Amino acid sequence: MAENDRIQRLIAAVKAELPKLDFVLGYGRGFDALHATPITVRTEADADKLIFDATCVENLATSLYAMRGKRIGIVVKGCDSRSVVELMQEKLLDRANLVVFGMPCQGVIDLAKVRVRADIAQARGAEFTETEVRLLLPEGERVLSRQDVLADKCLRCRYPNPLIADHLIGPEVEPKGVEDTYADLEGFEKLNPQERFDFWKRQMSRCIRCYACRNACPLCVCKHVCLADSREPHWLSAEATLQEKWLFQVMHALHLAGRCTECGECQRSCPMGIPILLLKRKMNRELKEVFNYEAGVDPEAVPPLHTFQMEEEKIKDRGLLW
Repeated sequence: MAENDRIQRLIAAVKAELPKLDFVLGYGRGFDALHATPITVRTEADADKLIFDATCVENLATSLYAMRGKRIGIVVKGCDSRSVVELMQEKLLDRANLVVFGMPCQGVIDLAKVRVRADIAQARGAEFTETEVRLLLPEGERVLSRQDVLADKCLRCRYPNPLIADHLIGPEVEPKGVEDTYADLEGFEKLNPQERFDFWKRQMSRCIRCYACRNACPLCVCKHVCLADSREPHWLSAEATLQEKWLFQVMHALHLAGRCTECGECQRSCPMGIPILLLKRKMNRELKEVFNYEAGVDPEAVPPLHTFQMEEEKIKDRGLLW
C-alpha cells in the first residue's frame, strides 16, 4: 500500500470516530521535512493535517494518564502500543475511553545519525522508502540507507505492529524475528567496576536536572509528587551534585522496573545525550531472566512487582541462614 493511501485511510478512520471523541492525538508535519510534531485533532480540518512516516518518533502515550477521564483517540506505533498496554495492566487507563489507531511501522529515524551524514538544517524535503531516506539538499538529492539511520530501538524491535488497535491502518510489517541479546549491556558489563563507575560519573556530570527524561516517560505517572520535587519527605536536594543526579536516575530506573517498555523517549529527550536507557534495559533484562516478563506485551498479564507468590520459580530464599 502506498504511503499516501495509508495516510488517507488514517484520516478517514479518525474522521469517522471523531464525533464520539473529545479529541485524537496524532502526528503532523513539524517545522521541516525531518521533524514531526504531536497534534491534537478536534475537527475534520485538523484531521487533514495528520501524517505518518519515519519522522513520527514521539510516543504519544506519554499524554494519556494526564488526560484520563476524557474519551481520546491515539495514533500508535508498535512500541507505543506497549506503553498503552502497560498503562492498562496497571489500571491507569480506562480502555472503554480509548480508541487506538494502530500504524504498523518500518522504524523511525534517529536525527543524530542523520546529522553525521548530512546537513539536515539545509534539507528542503525528505522522502522515505523501505530501504532509503532521500533528502533534498541545496546541492541536490542525497540518498541514505534507512538501516544506517534507524533509531537503535528499531534495530532490535520485535513488535513493529501495534499489539492493541481498534483500527489497524495498512498491512502488517513482518517482524525481524531477532531476539534482543542485550549486546549493549554485555559490552558495558565487560568493564570492571571502577571503569563502570567512572563511565557513569562522566555521564552524570553532564546532567542539568531538567527532568526531561521523567517528563517524556509514559509510565512516569506520579510527576506531580515525584521524589525529585518532594520536600515532605525530602528525598533529594536542589543541589547540582553528582550524588543527587545519580540518585535520581537510579531511583527513576528502579521505579520503572518491570514497567519500562523501552520506547526510548527518556534518552531521546535528554538534551545532554546521556545514555540513560541503558539503566532501564539493565532492569528489564533482570526482570526477563527472573520473572520471564516483558512490559506491555500481554494485556492480561500482571506485572511481577504488582503481585506476590510464596514461591518464585527462580528465587530461592527459603531455608537461608541469616
